[in-house]
Amino acid sequence: MKIKSKILDAESLERTLKRLAHEIIEKNRGISSLAIVGIKTRGEFLAKRILQLINSIENGNVLLGTLDITLYRDDIRQKRLEQPELKGTEINFDITDKDIVLVDDVLYTGRTVRAAMDELMDLGRPKTIQLAVLIDRGHRELPIRADYVGKNVPTSETEEVKVLLKECDNEDAVFIIEREFV
Repeated sequence: MKIKSKILDAESLERTLKRLAHEIIEKNRGISSLAIVGIKTRGEFLAKRILQLINSIENGNVLLGTLDITLYRDDIRQKRLEQPELKGTEINFDITDKDIVLVDDVLYTGRTVRAAMDELMDLGRPKTIQLAVLIDRGHRELPIRADYVGKNVPTSETEEVKVLLKECDNEDAVFIIEREFV
């Protein structure tokens, strides 16, 4: 892995999440019908952090869920995964008439978000679905945009955005790396 640049360190990542939490509260005019849903894996951890920030700011109790979009991916046949690894969706509340904020680490082609929306629609009919991402790197293949963006990072097709979170990587940082072609 060849690191080209570090675009967020632990401190700037925390500041970014605080800003996103405030933007979510402001746009939704509070938290009365709000639910935060993280896309596994790193979106789940970011969602938990944003939820804690929102709850502390609003002194509330916003609902939290997680999505495993493995079976909703449109590339599952292309990769010929005979036994895809399922991590489990955990949404223990009715999403009907809720303002759902989907959270993911990196927005790239838009296909992950499309799969997440498909799964959400199978679970109920939310009032709104909003998207919060830590990094938007461009290169969309589908007409999907984020409502809340931590940082816009234009990248080339030979680059990759690598998000590290202390919950699964033992550090908080975001890097641009040069993709290794095999």
